[in-house]
Amino acid sequence: MRLERGALKPVEEGGQYILKPIPGTTLPRHQRDVPANEHLTMQIAEQVYDLETAANACIELADGEPAYVTRRFDRSPEGKRIAQEDFCQLMGRTKKTHGQQYKYSSSYERLGEALKTYCPAYRVEAEKLFRQIVFNYAVGNGDAHLKNFSLKETEFGDYVLTPAYDLMCTKLHLPRETRFALDVFEEKIPASRKTHGFVTGADLIELADRYGIQRQRAIKILDRFCEDSDDVDRLIARSFLSEQAREDYRSIIEDRRRALRIRSKE
Repeated sequence: MRLERGALKPVEEGGQYILKPIPGTTLPRHQRDVPANEHLTMQIAEQVYDLETAANACIELADGEPAYVTRRFDRSPEGKRIAQEDFCQLMGRTKKTHGQQYKYSSSYERLGEALKTYCPAYRVEAEKLFRQIVFNYAVGNGDAHLKNFSLKETEFGDYVLTPAYDLMCTKLHLPRETRFALDVFEEKIPASRKTHGFVTGADLIELADRYGIQRQRAIKILDRFCEDSDDVDRLIARSFLSEQAREDYRSIIEDRRRALRIRSKE
C-alpha cells in the first residue's frame, strides 16, 4: 500500500505500507480480533519492553472491518531499497531444500549461530535476539519461525537485526499450538520439558549461555518479563480486542509468566 492524499492505495511497486485484514482462513477462536491482537502485541513490545518494532496501527476499513497496517522498514524515506534478508534466506533454507516445514525445522540455538556468522556486532545483536525470543514466549507467540527474524544493512555496510515484526499472541486464536515455533536447542529436548511438560525460564537461561550472554544479564532480562505489569494491563484494557479476547490474552500472559519464573530444570 502507498499513502496518497491521506488515504492508503494499493500499488504494484513503491509500496510504503503492508495491510493485513482479518484472515480468510478460519481460526478456532477470536477470528475478528487478529488485527487488534497484532497491534496490541507490537505496542506491548515497544512501549513496555523497549523492543524496536516496525511502525504500526490498527485501522477501520470502509466496510467497518478492522485491519492491521505496518510501515515497511526495508525502504528509506526517499524510497530507496535497504538490503534485508530473513534467516531462511541467510541459512539457505527453502521448501525445495528442506521440505514443507523449512521455516520451522530448526532451533533458536541455530538461529543464534547464524547471527554470529553474519553480524560483526554479535554481542549486541545476540542480546537483542534473545530479548525477542523471550518476548515471543512471554506473549504466547508460537509462530516466531526463521522468516520472522531478519537482518538489514546499515549505512556502514554491516548487518544488524531489523525491528521486530509479525508479533502476536497466536495462542489466542490457536489454543493447541506449540509454545515455540522452533526447538530451543539443536541437539536435545529441554530438560524442563521432561519435568514440567513445557519450556521454562531455565531453558532460556541455558539458551542465553549458548549465545554467550552473561548469566546475570540473562536473568535480569527474564526477570522483567516475569513481573506483573500495570503497563501491560493498561494496554490490554485500551486495546481494540473484544472483551473476551482481552480476558484470554491476560490469562495467556500470566501463564507464561509462571513458566518463565521456573529456573530449575528438576
